Amino acid sequence: MPTDHYRAIELLSRTPYGRVSASRRALPFTTVTRHLVMDDGRLMLRLHRGYNYHQALDGSVVAYEADNVNCDSDTWSVQFTGTARVVAATPAERELFGPTPRLADDAPFDPVFLRIEPELVTLHHLTDVPVYRYAHSA
Repeated sequence: MPTDHYRAIELLSRTPYGRVSASRRALPFTTVTRHLVMDDGRLMLRLHRGYNYHQALDGSVVAYEADNVNCDSDTWSVQFTGTARVVAATPAERELFGPTPRLADDAPFDPVFLRIEPELVTLHHLTDVPVYRYAHSA
């Protein structure tokens, strides 16, 4: 494995959430999801079943991105591209994810799990990122 691949895995383990992107009926979509970096270098995701995103993601090539934007002045971004598969999480894996959110859009959070086999790993760094206030009209 290239050094960047190992570094990307290490950085992903520093943040619990990222975004998975794919297409659904030829329309792109992105959703926030909780992730775990597994010992074999694959990613495991936990999503809310009620959104039905897992149906579009299962068997599809997806992009998963996580970053530390707004955390410090040296910013990184990691993207894994690979095939996602719905899997049954073991009790130990469920424990590693920690507590589930209570609600998702006012419905009880019903977890569904996917595993991504990374085929392409991209790592980017930005140094001395200026801090900006949130954009809004005054």
